[in-house]
Amino acid sequence: MGVNNLRVLAVSEKSDINSAVKPATTNGFGNYDESLLIGLDYLLIELAKRDMTVVLYLNNFWQWSGGMTQYMSWIDGKPVQDPNVTKDWNGFMAKSASFYQSEKAQTEFRKTIDKIVSRINTINGKAYKEDATIMSWQLANEPRPGNDQATAKEKKIYINWIKETTGYIRSLDAKHLISTGSEGLWGSARDQQLFVDAHSLPNVNYLTYHMWVRNWSWFDQYKPEETWNSAWQKGQDYLHSHIDWANKMNMPIVLEEFGLDRDLGSYDIKAKTQYRDKFYQHVFDVLLSRMQKGEAIAGYNFWAWNGTARTDRPDYWWQEGDDLMGDPPQEQQGMYGVFDSDKSTIKIIRKFNKSIKKLNEK
Repeated sequence: MGVNNLRVLAVSEKSDINSAVKPATTNGFGNYDESLLIGLDYLLIELAKRDMTVVLYLNNFWQWSGGMTQYMSWIDGKPVQDPNVTKDWNGFMAKSASFYQSEKAQTEFRKTIDKIVSRINTINGKAYKEDATIMSWQLANEPRPGNDQATAKEKKIYINWIKETTGYIRSLDAKHLISTGSEGLWGSARDQQLFVDAHSLPNVNYLTYHMWVRNWSWFDQYKPEETWNSAWQKGQDYLHSHIDWANKMNMPIVLEEFGLDRDLGSYDIKAKTQYRDKFYQHVFDVLLSRMQKGEAIAGYNFWAWNGTARTDRPDYWWQEGDDLMGDPPQEQQGMYGVFDSDKSTIKIIRKFNKSIKKLNEK
């Protein structure tokens, strides 16, 4: 398809909740599943064979891989409250953000960072910090300063966490890029200055942002005709504004997540993808037009690739032992993932990537 970069979770934490992937890389502080780490070694080798690079993110603000809330559960002994069940997303986000203030959590997180960044590939003997297949170390998937009511104090703690953690990674590895994994304005308590400040730190090398028109209630998958135009207007504004900020900062920016449901919110692999295809095409048109002008946009990752994975569960919820998809266990399998049978979507991706390649060859 012309895809030459993947964004991959490097570390997961064992969790008892249903919406978390299993098995996990870390089964308690310092207790690593070496077989999964060898799998990461293998992935890097296979990527290199295909002249591909990878962004490895080292934690998760959300619960589907254990993440920050699992760190806090191991520390305070309290079970993780799954927001898929409780529906208390603000409470969950506050708990997740408490990770930044926990001295124990940060000590253990740094041990894990060191475990991965300083790893020697068991298959080819190459040090990760010397492996050009790794494009960037990323702090976490969608780290936020807190919930929707994040205070000035919480924002300051968040910025300091980014500064200290990126500095620690840089002390271990002088060569690779470092990124935050931020969603952009939406993941910065709608505070533009916070987003800019988070990416103005000495060891942050490029900006990241994500765009979810349905998750953010801009688009209603059950009323596509009625909500499409307004949703796309907001989406287009979101794309342009972040590129504008990156231009002013003279830094590259990567749109590393975007996606849309299959038509009418279906998870069935046979369901049409008319609106998803339209969305992908519109996003690509914006990115290409600004790339052609030599602006800050430096790449993209669509979310996500399901490939040959399949589910036969009537409720589409993932269970241990099922195929692993790009759709994480906190969401129904087939929600956003692109399958190898989604020919129309793949055609759009392939065409756009050819355009980028031609642009880069000029």
